[in-house]
Amino acid sequence: MSFEKLNLIEPILKALQAEGDTKPTPIQEQSIPVLLERRDLLGCAQTGTGKTAAFALPILQTLHQDELYKKGPVGIKVLILTPTRELAIQIGDSFAAYGKLLKIKHTVIFGGVPQRSQTIALRDGVDILIATPGRLLDLMDQRYVRLEHLKTFVLDEADRMLDMGFIHDVKKIIGRIPSKRQTIFFSATMPAEISSLANTILTNPVRVEVTPVSSTANTVRQEIYFVDKNNKRSLLLHLLKNQDINTALVFTRTKHGADRVAKDLNRAGIIAEAIHGNKSQNARQRALSNFKLQETRVLVATDIAARGIDIDELSHVINYELPNIPETYVHRIGRTGRAGASGISISFCDAEERAYLKDIQKLIGKSVPVAQDNPYPLSQSAMNSPVVAPKPQQQQRRQGFKRPANAGSCKSSNSNKSTSAHKSGNSHKSNNSKPASSSSAPARRSSRDWRSMSQESNY
Repeated sequence: MSFEKLNLIEPILKALQAEGDTKPTPIQEQSIPVLLERRDLLGCAQTGTGKTAAFALPILQTLHQDELYKKGPVGIKVLILTPTRELAIQIGDSFAAYGKLLKIKHTVIFGGVPQRSQTIALRDGVDILIATPGRLLDLMDQRYVRLEHLKTFVLDEADRMLDMGFIHDVKKIIGRIPSKRQTIFFSATMPAEISSLANTILTNPVRVEVTPVSSTANTVRQEIYFVDKNNKRSLLLHLLKNQDINTALVFTRTKHGADRVAKDLNRAGIIAEAIHGNKSQNARQRALSNFKLQETRVLVATDIAARGIDIDELSHVINYELPNIPETYVHRIGRTGRAGASGISISFCDAEERAYLKDIQKLIGKSVPVAQDNPYPLSQSAMNSPVVAPKPQQQQRRQGFKRPANAGSCKSSNSNKSTSAHKSGNSHKSNNSKPASSSSAPARRSSRDWRSMSQESNY
């Protein structure tokens, strides 16, 4: 199917052509007709499936041609709520690209930077507002943002909102926008609290589900290196001697770890930069731009800071440290092998991380192939030792983010219907899910505590 068959208007088709987009992805093919009818939508799709265009294109078209919008009062007509500033910027770039031939104004607001330029843009008037929760609530309280004329509300990455402690602020924002509106809800997984939120804010939604979080793209070749912790640096340098690795996104679990790896690579003559919550917004954008232009060969990132890195030609993802949340592994390696291209995922696993690998392989339903050309193999004694649970402090973090049994996809635990078909009504409800016990989950932080990503304790 082509975009022309989705009844998109000529200015948008020309913009798509300029961006090199000729064929819609499955999420776009299923979502765009529904949203052009102004129906509510519940989408289960992870980053990299093309969901930004899935909601951006119909929103732009509706604003451009719908008399209901044109005759409405001046003010913000569309609110898009997303968890991180990188994602907000990425969504803003998409609206700029797809709407460049339309007279529709948008702006992006997020915390961690001075608000002056954002308030000036709001005062000049915008049709579409893309925002993170903390800064949005701040500017609403200061009366810079008024949403009484809102027609469409998009909640993107809903499960990540939950993980980052934003869910209570999301509920506050929902309570302050018009109840009569179109709502678009996207989440990679559907834990109990997110399912409950979806039930609350959606009206007779059409449900679309593609690429559940438990699946990894067939275009990504995966391999694992078992290596002692103190040899990971040497192994990384050895692999980067291969000039076929044009660019590599390297993941660490902590900000300190990202800085340390980037410093080690630069000392070895490999141009690398780190991106994480302690970096200023300008530094993060500069590092990302250098990486996209291949002026920087290696970008070392934490998971939250990487939630907006969208590079079609990224050849390699390297898990310097395995994530302690198995779904995160799928998100990480999904940064390569995008848009039908091939990619390679390389993971390092030390003795303590074998429990994480076991969880990952259980989630994706297959074993990750072991690399055969390992110059720094894990010691035999460590390989023969039993796989043990993570250390207490690590286990507590994993329990805090533990998802319900049915959270691998948006499908209810008792559903056997196809995951790629349209479904309307309340078919997304989970009858058997129960909220996680409050005794096992850490206290959720208000987004006021997350205005600057420098306050991310886990990343």
